[in-house]
Amino acid sequence: MPLVPPYIENLRPYEPGRNIEEVRKQFHLSRVVKMASNENPLGPSPLAADAIATCLPRLHLYPDGGLSLRSELASRYDLKLENVIAGSGSEGIMSNIIRTFLCDEDEVLTTESAFIGFQVLARSRGVTYRTVPYREWHYDLDALAAAVNDRTKIIYLANPNNPTGTIFTRQEFDRFYRHIPERVLIILDEAYFEYAKDNPRYPDSMHYRYDNVITLRTFSKIYGLAGLRIGYGFAHERLIANLLKVKLPFEPSTPAQTAGIAALSDREFLHRSLELNARGICYLAKNLGELGLEVVPSEANFLMIAFASAEQARAMSVDLLRQGIIVRQLGAFGLPQCIRISTGTDEENELCVQALRRSYGAISGNPEYQSRH
Repeated sequence: MPLVPPYIENLRPYEPGRNIEEVRKQFHLSRVVKMASNENPLGPSPLAADAIATCLPRLHLYPDGGLSLRSELASRYDLKLENVIAGSGSEGIMSNIIRTFLCDEDEVLTTESAFIGFQVLARSRGVTYRTVPYREWHYDLDALAAAVNDRTKIIYLANPNNPTGTIFTRQEFDRFYRHIPERVLIILDEAYFEYAKDNPRYPDSMHYRYDNVITLRTFSKIYGLAGLRIGYGFAHERLIANLLKVKLPFEPSTPAQTAGIAALSDREFLHRSLELNARGICYLAKNLGELGLEVVPSEANFLMIAFASAEQARAMSVDLLRQGIIVRQLGAFGLPQCIRISTGTDEENELCVQALRRSYGAISGNPEYQSRH
C-alpha cells in the first residue's frame, strides 16, 4: 500500500500568480504592475488597517474562533449566530466543506475550468469530480441539473464566476434549483458578490435561504484583505454545526477577524473601490475590444480574454511580463487559450493597455498597431 494515495500523488497543486519582486528581478525592471490575482489596487480598507493595531497587545491570547465576526455578520444580515461561519478565507471554509460532507462514494459536480482553488480541494479528497462545459463562457445550469445522479453530493457554483467573470441570473438559478434533490449540497461561491450585487438580474443568495445551500464570501477582494485570509459563510444551522466540528478551533486569526469587522463598516472605501473597478472594467473592455480581442463581459473585478490558441495566450502573457505587467494565463484552470486581467488603478489600467497594444502587435505580426492607434 503506497504511503501517499494516488489521487494526492497525481494532484497538481495550486499555482499562485507571479509576484512583483520575482518578475522585477527576472526581467530587470524598475516598475512592475500586478494585474493577475484580482486584488484591490487601492490596498486594504483603511478602517481595517487601523483596527489591526488595536489588537496587537492581545496577540499572546488565542482567538475566539471567529465568534466576534460571526456575531457581527448575524446582526447585519438578521440571522442567528448558528447560521454563520468564519474561516481563513472562503477557501478555508471550502476545505472544511469537502472534509465534512464528502464520503468516498460521493461525487462533485461543477463546470469545466472552475475556480482552480476549488478544483484542487475537491480532487484532493479522491472522489469523482465531474464537469459540464461552459455555454458561451457561462455556467450551463440546465446541463448541470441534468448531470445530477444518485452519487452527486456537492455542486459548486461561483457567481460571479472566476475566471470568466460571468454570472447566472435569478431566472436561471430558480429553474436549476427546481431539479436539485435536497440531499445535494449547493456551494454558492460569492467571492465577487459586491461587484455584482446591484445588477437586478443577479441572484443574491441571501434571498435563497434553502437548507441545502451554503453561501461563501470573502474580505480578500473588495475590502483588500487578501493577505489576512478572512472569509465567511451562511447556511442552515445544521450545516454550520457540522462544519464547526471540523474547522480549526482558533481560525480565523485575531488580526484577520478584527480587520474584517472593521472593514464591514468602511462604506467610503467600498464605494471608492466599486467606482474604480467600474471605470477599469469599461476602460479595459473598450480598448481590448478595439484590438479585436474576444473579451468576455464581466461582473467582477477582472476580464478574461480568449485567444485563438494557447500559444497566442502564452506569448501575450510572457510579452506583458517583459514590459512589467503581470497577468494570469489560465492553463492551470483548464483554459490555456485564455488570460485574465484584474483591474488596477487608472494609471495601471492605462499602462496595461499600452503594453497590450505592443504585445498584440508582436503576436499578431503587426508591430505598427500601436503607432496607428
